[in-house]
Amino acid sequence: MNAVSAELRKLVGLPLVVYSAIGTIAIGALLAAALAGNAPPGTDAATAALRAVPYLQAGMIVIGVVPISQEYAGRQIGTTLTAMPRRMAVVLGKTVAAAAVLLTTSVLAVAAALGAAATALPWDQSTAHLGGAMIHLTLIGLLAHAVALVLRQLMPSLIAVLLLVFALPPLLSPLGEHARWLPERAGAQLYAPDDSILTPTTGALVLIAWFVVMGVTGSVLFVRRDA
Repeated sequence: MNAVSAELRKLVGLPLVVYSAIGTIAIGALLAAALAGNAPPGTDAATAALRAVPYLQAGMIVIGVVPISQEYAGRQIGTTLTAMPRRMAVVLGKTVAAAAVLLTTSVLAVAAALGAAATALPWDQSTAHLGGAMIHLTLIGLLAHAVALVLRQLMPSLIAVLLLVFALPPLLSPLGEHARWLPERAGAQLYAPDDSILTPTTGALVLIAWFVVMGVTGSVLFVRRDA
């Protein structure tokens, strides 16, 4: 619990994390409002809000990557390990703290998008997929967090996750059978199900598997490598 509290304080004390969270929420509202204003007849507010979700992934990736990369860049990791020598406790503390911030940001961003869309469109259909969008965004941020544990540095981590989430899906789309197993495409089944094989549940499991594999790899490296 002490490790989680300490990591949470560090997270909310990082200006770039705070600005990224606020920016993600604001962009969610602005994009949803713009999409709602240009939506075809018959579109409801929830649908317009969900169309903004893919763009919000960038903010979640930044929130996931920045804390660990900044700690290594400033060599504050040494201070962290001096205060908490049990490295697995540090990893768990960082991951739980990141999950809390990412989930809070996801909920607020999707809620802001829905609220903005509802000013121009009726809110008359099921909002069940909105919860899936929040989970998807949180898991994408946690995947970025796990990649940062592996790579440590800001730019390599950001580039790796941005390529994985934004560049590879369209590049592999012609190979449809393989593209569905990418984290972004699989996780998207939580809020925009369109796959003939993956359901929202199995899509979420694929995204969780990506996070677990990267998280376990990052944890092992964190324990074994020098600070």
